Amino acid sequence: MAPNADNSKLRQRFNNDDAVLTGTAVDPATQTTIMQVKDIKSTEVVIDGTIYDLTSFKHPGGESVLMFGGNDVTVQYKMIHPYHTRHHLEKMKATGKVSDTESDYIFDTDFEREIKKEVFKIVNRGKEFGTNGYFARAFFYIGLYAVLDFFWTTNTTSLKMAVAFGVSQALIGLNVQHDANHGAASKKHWINDLLGFGADAIGGCKWNWMSQHWTHHAFTNHNTRDPDSFNAEPMLIFNDYPLGHEARQVYHKFQSVFFLPVLSFYWLSMVLNPQTFTLKHAGVDSIGIRQDNDFLKSRRSWAITIRMVYIYLNIARPIMNGVAASGMGSIPISLFHILVMGACESVTLAALFALSHNFEQVDRDPTKDARGDDGKAVCWMKSQVETSSTYGSFIAGALTGGLNFQVEHHLFPRMCSAWYPYIAPTVRKVCKKHGVRYAYYPWVHQNFISTVKYLHQAGTGSNWESIMKPLSGDL
Repeated sequence: MAPNADNSKLRQRFNNDDAVLTGTAVDPATQTTIMQVKDIKSTEVVIDGTIYDLTSFKHPGGESVLMFGGNDVTVQYKMIHPYHTRHHLEKMKATGKVSDTESDYIFDTDFEREIKKEVFKIVNRGKEFGTNGYFARAFFYIGLYAVLDFFWTTNTTSLKMAVAFGVSQALIGLNVQHDANHGAASKKHWINDLLGFGADAIGGCKWNWMSQHWTHHAFTNHNTRDPDSFNAEPMLIFNDYPLGHEARQVYHKFQSVFFLPVLSFYWLSMVLNPQTFTLKHAGVDSIGIRQDNDFLKSRRSWAITIRMVYIYLNIARPIMNGVAASGMGSIPISLFHILVMGACESVTLAALFALSHNFEQVDRDPTKDARGDDGKAVCWMKSQVETSSTYGSFIAGALTGGLNFQVEHHLFPRMCSAWYPYIAPTVRKVCKKHGVRYAYYPWVHQNFISTVKYLHQAGTGSNWESIMKPLSGDL
């Protein structure tokens, strides 16, 4: 079926026909089951105001869909299902409706339809997953990681090994687990599940990462719903808060100077994060997304066990090796090397992510119109473009796992990163036609400089002082 083949129905979503509104037929017996989102079961989700039961649904993407149980997942569902028609929702059992669902975003706009149409001419349906090139790249980085981890855990530490192993962990995060935990590495969900544990192999947690990252994708740069926009607070502020805002501190005026040292502690914050024991990501929890379903509860023991193994192999073992070789006096230098390893991973990962949504003229408030007097909802795909940037090309893509193509990644998050260089020219062409601002930097250092400038503007509030309005993405 062609992209948006059911447009004739979807375009009518704002009429009074419940079957069309939700994209599926609702059993008349369930139409009187009206409740609030907070009252639905942990095995149910809400899409376009309709409650769906997941217990009897065998999802082709595997059980990971269950981790979002108990929530309104309208945006998440549509961002990850670019071929959505009403027939997809008919596979799930509709059990009722909710009365309090609303969204700052709209879908199925002219821009969305055209960009899908043109991109799907390049990447055919069912072919958007990992290519031979992707798997060659992924297994190369897995092999590099395995070799360096063996030497790291069986020998005394050294500065060179700390740097090399730290960077190799970052390469796993960028090139392996990221595609997998987006369901984009393979059409076979077990391959995605297996490679997704690359997040745990570098000190993180697969399930917490998915909770946080999918929320970030759904609400990129949203003023209150994107965890990435406030996770670094109070040390750093990425949001361009008004002057006098309680989040602003005096030291933020200098954050463009010290943001890299702050980001260097990212690995340590992951490894020592107590949220691994609960599988409740604090940023996601703070915006009201439930993480208390049975699926996540059943994964807690696995998450804790894997974390303990990681700490033993990559922290305890190097210290023990040093003590065995040189006595207790080796502990300080071993700890120093471990921190260097973590800092190298952190800066490689976090700095690249920081570039993606923090740069001059970025739209840091994409849903402002939706919250205004007219309540005008925002095109979700347009907001993804104007809150993201792309830099470099194939070489940068091979090193960063395609994350240099952040615009393309946010438009098509379940497409393997190997495809992004091929669709980027078409994406830019369609954006230009529809007047959607596309931020592109030929070289990574240009994006970095722009990020430093933006962090200075956000930290000092100079944008508010000069033009008295937040960055809007307008040139």
